[in-house]
Amino acid sequence: MPRGWTVPDIDYFVQMAHVSNPLREPVLRSAIQALQLPSGSRGLDAGCGIGLQALLLAEPVGPAGHVTGLDLSPEFLVFARDIVQKAGLSERISFREGDVSKLPFDDDTFDWAWSADCVGYAPIEPLPLVKELARVVKPGGSVAILAWSSEELLPGHPLLEARLNATSSGIAPFVKGRKPKSHFLRALGWFRDAGLGEPAARTFAGDAHAPLTDDLRSALIALFQMRWPGVESELTQGDWAEYQRLCLPESPDFILDHPDYYAFFTYSMFHGKVAE
Repeated sequence: MPRGWTVPDIDYFVQMAHVSNPLREPVLRSAIQALQLPSGSRGLDAGCGIGLQALLLAEPVGPAGHVTGLDLSPEFLVFARDIVQKAGLSERISFREGDVSKLPFDDDTFDWAWSADCVGYAPIEPLPLVKELARVVKPGGSVAILAWSSEELLPGHPLLEARLNATSSGIAPFVKGRKPKSHFLRALGWFRDAGLGEPAARTFAGDAHAPLTDDLRSALIALFQMRWPGVESELTQGDWAEYQRLCLPESPDFILDHPDYYAFFTYSMFHGKVAE
């Protein structure tokens, strides 16, 4: 969680995380499966938020393994511990408050480290964060970072979606003037510069189509709210009117109500090995 967030921000994030999870979870599960985390291994979920991914990470490592979730927000960790307790996994998943840029762990503590929508995605210089993840992983262990990388949510309206994605909200967390090498899709270079071996990348796609379940409909509505908040000042009057017509649930032309609705999105994962 970024420094400086207020309690209302946290409440909003928690709500959005829960509502959007049915859309995101299958993609995140596929990415975790691709890593082939060893059974019985011990790993770190850096920037764990409310713990939803820690539950997924605990599955492949099994009862003999352990996942430690770390987040800067004690408020998030309250939710995370509650979620894990209700799942009956408190002995296999633990949480600790801490800063990803200064991990409160000794060198070579974990067999692997994972960070989704955090390391490399937050507007902080990424290379030191990747190095910090590598520091706490044992030689031969793996480091993986994952982040949202693209979407097509407004089928049939590519110009409007392109304009929305060119707004400050649409390109967030990146900002104008940021060096190209600091963009998340340049992460292979960070892994090489951090001394990680066998750097690799892979993209995972998720989709949704009509007829939408109630859960997926709610998740997509939440996604519209998260992707393009406060865009009115950066759009023409015509584009703003079209955005309201298509993207507001109360509109009679709300795009999710279209009988042929289809959307997809991608997460991209970068991973590498700590030198032995």
